[in-house]
Amino acid sequence: MRQLKVVLISFFILSILGCKEDSQAAAENTLDAGVSTFYFIRHAEKDRSDSENSDPELTQKGLGRAMHWAEILRDVELDAIYSTDYSRTSMTAAPTSIKQDIDVEYYDARIIDIEQFKTDNRNQTVLVVGHSNTTPDFVNGIIGEEKYAAMSDDDNGSLFVVQIANGAVTSQRLHISCNCPD
Repeated sequence: MRQLKVVLISFFILSILGCKEDSQAAAENTLDAGVSTFYFIRHAEKDRSDSENSDPELTQKGLGRAMHWAEILRDVELDAIYSTDYSRTSMTAAPTSIKQDIDVEYYDARIIDIEQFKTDNRNQTVLVVGHSNTTPDFVNGIIGEEKYAAMSDDDNGSLFVVQIANGAVTSQRLHISCNCPD
């Protein structure tokens, strides 16, 4: 009988320890559970009439494209919109911001902490507006590989879509054309 008690007590202790490990694993898996979706675009067509202007606004065509992005994203329930602090990126984000009633949050592409950004936006859907030389780098940082090369300076129609679902990362690059008036 005494041996049976020892066996039962041992079994009970092991089952408690096993439950503790299972709950720790479940807590860790909860951090990866869910879906985070990131939409990355480059700013729309900028005014190139003054080569000395480091912060140009959008052209008429660029304004049309910004409105086009808002239409494309109208059925996407965004939780946040991020933009660099330049006129051309802010103006590109503005129509989507207005349509979805979301304030634009500004980031500095030179010092962004990718892991913190992913943590801050876990299980959310966000739009990020950047530049030809920062957007592919940001996407590559989110996906954890050097998959996308720099964009050409006249590429205003690329849409990068990144999803992190239960820890698995997928990405794609789409090209969205716009018959925007000049």
